[in-house]
Amino acid sequence: MNRLSVRHLTLVSLMAAVLCILGPWTVSIPISPVPISLGFLGIYFVTSVLGMRLGTASVLIYILMGLVGIPVFTGFTAGPGKLLGPTGGYIIGYIFMALICGFFADKFSRSLPLYFLGMILGTAVCYFFGTLWLAQQMRYTFYQALWAGVIPYIPADMVKLIAARVVGIQLRKRLSSAGLLTTSEKG
Repeated sequence: MNRLSVRHLTLVSLMAAVLCILGPWTVSIPISPVPISLGFLGIYFVTSVLGMRLGTASVLIYILMGLVGIPVFTGFTAGPGKLLGPTGGYIIGYIFMALICGFFADKFSRSLPLYFLGMILGTAVCYFFGTLWLAQQMRYTFYQALWAGVIPYIPADMVKLIAARVVGIQLRKRLSSAGLLTTSEKG
């Protein structure tokens, strides 16, 4: 693996900051312990801009910041207790989501169908981790957890995916044309 330059560290840190800004904002819904959040928007955006390697690094920094007590998780919460709570599986799922979404952003950013397939696959993996953990924590069946933590969120998550694609790809192109991000650095 190549060493990260100051430029890389700056981009990773800036995108971790974007996650820290978007992640805490939520809207609670009465049917679920899982709030609507902007976390997925952040993951889609970060991976669309930075790709797999640097995007996943940003997500890991975001998670570590939350674990050490900086209130960057949903509802401006933090700490290991959040990871052990009902929505902790989604936070762990962010790592796998970033890897998958970033891979597809790196390899298929010019192929809209494959790009969206990758983003949907990454989302599904995150949903899976979140649903399993939610079911275990809340003593739900998998089906109940799916209805509490996934089904109501799919339409909003698809809107987030499209918005992140439009803005993220433009920023990625601008960073590349400015020489701040090259193809070999993203993957």
